[in-house]
Amino acid sequence: MNFKRADRVAELIMAEISDIIFKEVKDPRVQALTITSVKVSDDLRNAKIFFVEMGKDECSAEIRTGLTRATNFVRRELGKRLKLRFVPEITFVHDQSFSYGSRIDKILADIARQDAKND
Repeated sequence: MNFKRADRVAELIMAEISDIIFKEVKDPRVQALTITSVKVSDDLRNAKIFFVEMGKDECSAEIRTGLTRATNFVRRELGKRLKLRFVPEITFVHDQSFSYGSRIDKILADIARQDAKND
C-alpha cells in the first residue's frame, strides 16, 4: 500500500501535538481537548488540527481563546520535535462529526423507546 507523505506527516503531527498540549501547554482551558485528526496539505505547509472538547458537543469561546494563544507555542515545539524543512502553519478546527454522531445516537434511542412503547 502506498501512503502519501502528507498522511504520514499528519499522523506524526497528531501524536506530537497531543503530547505538547497535554504536557507542555500550561493553559488550563486547553487541557480538556482531544485531538481527533490532522489534515496536512500536500506541500506540507498547512495543517488543520481537528479537536473536540471532552464531554461536549460544542466548543466554548474559552477553548478557542486558549488555542489561539497557544498556537505559536505549539508550532514552535512542533518544529523542535519534527525533522521537517518547514514547520506547517497550524489551524485549530472544531470537529463537528462528534456532535453529529451524538445527535444520531439520540435519534436512534428515541426510535427504540417508541418501538418499546408500541410493543
